[in-house]
Amino acid sequence: MAFPRKDRPVSDFVALRQVDEVISFNRNDHEVSGTIFKILENSVIVKISDADAEQIGAASNMTVVAHKNYTVV
Repeated sequence: MAFPRKDRPVSDFVALRQVDEVISFNRNDHEVSGTIFKILENSVIVKISDADAEQIGAASNMTVVAHKNYTVV
């Protein structure tokens, strides 16, 4: 049994986001910048450098950032 998905309005900020757009966010007291790889409903998947991934303790060079936790560079 599946429930139908509810259509929710998308904020203007999220609607303007595009793949390969550069964003900046803070994680573990480090400012990190990366490019948007995929846009999700509540967050984005971001590709960051290997050095930044090691610095923030991420398992890979991809990380998830909530829409409210980043700024566009």
